[in-house]
Amino acid sequence: MNEKKTDLDRINPRVLGQRLAEARKARGITQEEAATHLGCSRPTYIAVEKGERRATAEEIVKLAAFFGKRVHEVVLQAEPLADLQSQLRAVAERMHAGDDELDRAIADLQQFAEDYRELEQLMNAPLRSKLPEERPLNNLVDPVELAEDAAGEERRRLGLGDQPIISLRSILETEVGLRVFYGDLPSPIGGMYAFVMGLGCCMLINRKHPPERRRVSMLHEYGHVLVDRHKPGIDYLVMPGRKPANERFADAFAAAFVMPATSVRRRFLDVVSSTNDFQVADLCRLAHAYFVSVEAMAYRLEKLGLVPKGRADLLRESRLPVREAKERLRLSPHPVNDDPYPERYKALAVYAYEQEKISEGQLARFLHCDRVTAREIVQDYLTSRDVNEAGQAEAVQFDQTQQSLLRATT
Repeated sequence: MNEKKTDLDRINPRVLGQRLAEARKARGITQEEAATHLGCSRPTYIAVEKGERRATAEEIVKLAAFFGKRVHEVVLQAEPLADLQSQLRAVAERMHAGDDELDRAIADLQQFAEDYRELEQLMNAPLRSKLPEERPLNNLVDPVELAEDAAGEERRRLGLGDQPIISLRSILETEVGLRVFYGDLPSPIGGMYAFVMGLGCCMLINRKHPPERRRVSMLHEYGHVLVDRHKPGIDYLVMPGRKPANERFADAFAAAFVMPATSVRRRFLDVVSSTNDFQVADLCRLAHAYFVSVEAMAYRLEKLGLVPKGRADLLRESRLPVREAKERLRLSPHPVNDDPYPERYKALAVYAYEQEKISEGQLARFLHCDRVTAREIVQDYLTSRDVNEAGQAEAVQFDQTQQSLLRATT
């Protein structure tokens, strides 16, 4: 117990106060309620949040539980990313969108971003941002047309050509420098994003949605990053009334980036020239090739003038059994990464543990799981699958010290 008190004594009271204040606000708890729970006056509690009074270990434990936080989440030494949480909460208030689930999601994104920053500092491996300059929207030009041009330009800048991209989340992180997390958001919301100085763009995509929808949502946020990156946003799937220009740009950018006009048109015409028709089965195959929903592909074909207007609405109203159609067409499912954190984040956590820079308990915290599962993640990550001479799959364990390609082994 004495050792724990010593550790807590080293915490900067101002940083602790900031974290307590953020945790309290995320739960919708007033300072008066926090003071009552703690058994002190409101001025005394306010002094804790301001860093003017050092909280005791017992008070920290009591407040963390009251705010729905683990103790380690409120005693981190690094400065909290106050901009991220406060900005998104302000957006939610302006949109009258605040509820407990959204508040928790905002707090989760804050925690993910801070954990990512901590791992990068531990491993001395900052994520390089490769964003282009922000491009303002032009009131004289249709934002949809601007988005079409921007999507093609971005693909060329990143060397992606015009072919389908399956590992989109990984591409956006490694090639663009976006931090894409998955979390639970209210079902009508596709995602949210905020740009944090010193960390870049962080986004949380609704993991309740199917993979095809998540891909479009992350590209929608990417579109916002191109035209208004310093204005945090919470994006609904459906908005009442006419959408503002930045939302129309983001929608069109997502569609154009994931379904490039040149290759979609080429594949469509290949089918028509071969069969003199383009059937629902062909639409399913084309949507599968680009890893988008059948509805999204139908709307894209309409936009490109390849099918008559209204076909997408007819398909939606007919409630085409997409899953059964894919099975009948024998379309193999695409690999999906449902982890709440990006692959690079997991790699940093695993290697930090392997190099004994973090404990097993810290590893479990970073990976948001129990210790047994954390060990299994490390084992799986450091194990490859190979085929032996008998044609059987077998595990191959990597030895980090013996497999270096840069240093001579002993």
